[in-house]
Parts: sequence; structure tokens; C-alpha cells
Amino acid sequence: MHDQVFSGRFLYNGSFQELDIGVENGMITEIKKHMEGKRKILDHAVMPAGTDTHVHFRDPGETDKEDFATGTISAIYGGTSTIFDMPNNRIKIDNYSSYKDKLEIVRRKAFCDFGLYSNFTGNNAPIISKESSGIKIYMGETTNSEGMQSFSESGIEAINAMNIPVFFHAEDGTCLKNHNGTARNLKEYSTTRPEECEDIAINNAVNMHFRKGVITHMTHYVNIPYMREVTPHHMLLNYDMPLGSYGKVNPPLRSPETQRQLFQNFKSGNFAVVSSDHAPHITKDKEEFEFAKSGIIGVETRIPLILALVQKKIVPFDIFYKTCILNPAKLFNLRKGEIKVGNYADFISIDFSSMEKVNDYRLHSKNPGSPFNGFDAIFPDDVIIRGEPVIEKRELINDRIGKYVKDLEHLQ
Repeated sequence: MHDQVFSGRFLYNGSFQELDIGVENGMITEIKKHMEGKRKILDHAVMPAGTDTHVHFRDPGETDKEDFATGTISAIYGGTSTIFDMPNNRIKIDNYSSYKDKLEIVRRKAFCDFGLYSNFTGNNAPIISKESSGIKIYMGETTNSEGMQSFSESGIEAINAMNIPVFFHAEDGTCLKNHNGTARNLKEYSTTRPEECEDIAINNAVNMHFRKGVITHMTHYVNIPYMREVTPHHMLLNYDMPLGSYGKVNPPLRSPETQRQLFQNFKSGNFAVVSSDHAPHITKDKEEFEFAKSGIIGVETRIPLILALVQKKIVPFDIFYKTCILNPAKLFNLRKGEIKVGNYADFISIDFSSMEKVNDYRLHSKNPGSPFNGFDAIFPDDVIIRGEPVIEKRELINDRIGKYVKDLEHLQ
């Protein structure tokens, strides 16, 4: 017998099949064509829920921009059941004390499962929390970070010994200073943080020889031995669009041609992970372009935007599935991202005929202004996390059931 049985058309072994899935203690225990007992029927196409490996939920320190409750609610409305939050809080997460403090604050608020990064500054490896889900390195100045100034080989060895992913914000600090200037629009802003600064930082990052390196939010394709991450905003937006400061982000949006080439490389399978880099700011911080803060929201629209492109046959389904669902979960060794016995029962049901326009007034971020307003999207109808329905017919029906990923390891 099972605690629950879910019935529907599930993505299983590469195709959608009518199946019954038995669940006990939140995990898939059996997959069959038919099981006896009471079943919960899921309509439409059912696939694993997504994992977003790159968000900035601003909690603690800047909860007027976002907090872990609104951020994780936004995630599940967008079909994401697990997020990993970056360490560039107002109080930097670069030691075990600040990590512990942050964890205790956010774990009480989470509607979905989550992990936390620590910031490696180059010389703080001995005091980084061993609980860290991942490491983030800022190669140059960006929000709440001045960038890495120097590093030691012993520090790199210590981080490698943790055997966790190391994510790079790849913009070289010296290069950024050399190009610093006034920018009154998106095109000018791109010249103050040019591709050259990315390339220098990527080269430096690769030469640090981390075992599990990831270059984040790449704005153009580079063939490197590290894993490559791309965002929807760099693939779908460019600096000629009338986005104003809501398109201001680090690294910047690029030219239409660079954007098209990036998107083509994504469709061709040259990127492993699609993350949102969700980074909200309050309205007054976006009012005047020259002084506006950089950051774009996206945790709620990441999967829906790509699903619409799948439905339009612009993006292959397999590319969507691998980059938004499977690979992000595998990167962190989560028992998620694939419907199989032994994995958590994290599901989303999708009606591919329910395409709609993104309306930022309906988004659930505390500051929902989105540069994707008016873009086509397909939002999930139902979201299940570890066998518990949290979204049903697009309505939130559950409370703060999110768990820290380290706690999930003890539940298996």
C-alpha cells in the first residue's frame, strides 16, 4: 500500500505515458499502469517540477525587495519546487555564523525546498559553512559585492574538498573599472560592462581549476571546460528593446545579434542549465536609469516562458527538460528532476493549450515589475512537492512546507 497514488499522463522514460505513481513519505515507491486504491488524478501533461539554481531572494537584510515567503511562492507558481539562493545579502554570507543566521531566518518562511550558497572571497575558505549547498565567486563589482581581490591555492583546494558546485559571476573587476562611465540607456550600459570583461573573468575562472565550476548568466557562448548557465533574459531580450531600467542587469543585455546567437546556442544544446537570476528591487530603485539598480525578476516566468517556446516549436522539448528540470537537479545531487522510483514526488501539470501573456500585476514577487510583460507563457495548473499539492488549479492551497535540502538528505 502507498500513502498516495497519483494518476495521469506522466513524462516517464522520455515520453508521456498514462501511469499510476505510488508515493510514500514524499518519495516515489512504485510506477505502474494501474494501482488499486484511491487515486489523485492530475489533468494534462505531468512532468517533474523544476529547480532554479540561481535566485536572489534578498532575505535577510532587504526584505522590502523580496523575502523567502514571496520568493518561494513565486517559484512554485512558476513550476519550480527547489531554489538555491545566492549569498550577496546586505549582510554577506561568507562565514559559518552568517550562514547559520540566514538559514534559521529563511527556513521558517519557505513554501518550496531550498539550498543556500556561501560567498568565497578568496581567503575565507576556513570559515565557510560546511553546510553550504554551493559556492559563489564574484569576479567583479555587482550588487552587494565588491568582487574577489585575490585568492590562494590552499583556498581553492579547501573549496574543492567540499565537493559542491562553484558558481562564478564572470565580470572582471579591473576591466569593469576601465570601462566605467555614465549610462543613460541599455545600449550605453552594455558598453560599461562589455563582453571583454566577461571573457577575461571566464578565462581567470577556468584557470582556478575548480572541479565543479559553473559560469553563470553568460551573455555569449564560449567553449569552456566548466558548465554553462544561461538566463531567459539574456536569451530573449536585447538592449534595443524599450525596457528602460527594468532591463538593467549585470551582466548587461547585449545587441540583438548577440542575443540571437546566444538563443541559437541554447536551442542547439550548448548550455546545461537555465536559471532565472531572479533579482528584485523596489520601484524607486528602478525609476531613473542612470542611477537604477541592476536586476531582473524571473523565478516565476523562467519555466513558463520556455514552455511557450516549446509549444510554438521554437525550442525542442528535450532541451527545455534538460536545462530547466533535469540538469539543475543533477548538479546538486537532488533526488528530483526525473520521475523514477527513489526520487521525490515533485510534479507539475501543464496544459499546453493554456498560453497567455505575462502580466506583472499577477506575478507573486513583492516587486513584480517584469521586462517580460506581454510575452507568451504557459503556467502550471498544479504543483506537487514531495507528494503534497501546493498549487491546485492555479490556486495556492498549502502553507510553508519547504525544506532545506540538507534536511531532505536525512529523510531519504
